Amino acid sequence: MRKQNEIFLWPVYFDANKTRREGRRVPKNLAIPLPKLEEIQKAVKRMGFQLKMVPDAVYPSSPWQKTGLLIIPKKDSKVKTLRKIAKELSDIRGQETER
Repeated sequence: MRKQNEIFLWPVYFDANKTRREGRRVPKNLAIPLPKLEEIQKAVKRMGFQLKMVPDAVYPSSPWQKTGLLIIPKKDSKVKTLRKIAKELSDIRGQETER
């Protein structure tokens, strides 16, 4: 049973290639194509969250893919937290493409 004071972060939440029905939780303009668990982990750490990583977890609607999962403490609403992380992910991707 999961705790109410935790937020689960699946890579599909931030994937620009997915629709809302397929699991994307952030607006398309904040999403990035094919986010990696390590990128999300980096963004979350840059924001100062403590996290737990479950690298072999499977997203319930696509059990054939082991995408992994991050668990962070809930400090704000899930929607606000996801949007902040998505913005941080965009910044990280922007920095990587500038190199």
